[in-house]
Amino acid sequence: MSTDRTRPAGRRDQRGPRSVPPQRSRGQLARRPQRPHQWFAERLLAVLSGQRPVHWMLGHTIGEAYDQLAELAPSTPLGAVRGSRPVLRHCRGAQPATGVVEAFASIAAGDRVRAMAFRLEQGPDRRWRCAAVELGGERLAAAAPGPR
Repeated sequence: MSTDRTRPAGRRDQRGPRSVPPQRSRGQLARRPQRPHQWFAERLLAVLSGQRPVHWMLGHTIGEAYDQLAELAPSTPLGAVRGSRPVLRHCRGAQPATGVVEAFASIAAGDRVRAMAFRLEQGPDRRWRCAAVELGGERLAAAAPGPR
């Protein structure tokens, strides 16, 4: 008779009951947190497709990026095509310098695919903010400063 009370009688391996990882269903699998460029791509898509208002990005932009979005958003350049809602297909980012991410994304709506590029900068408070946005090769230029 065995003196080890954690192992069932007749069991020969030395693993204890805690050495077996718990089984998880697909719904319980832990997901990796999104990277900043993926999070921003989804937010920019929501604004430029008309699903969210521009002011939703107010605290997440710096410099002229908010002005660019405010000027472009009313025309919904990434809006639905023939009833199909635009979706983010791919999003990749590169870090050319510390605290900077330059990213690109492809957005599909129906049979149409558009490109979006943007730049993120990390501030002293360690928060990422969008500094520039480009769509389909055309830079979203802010309105020219006029006399005030």
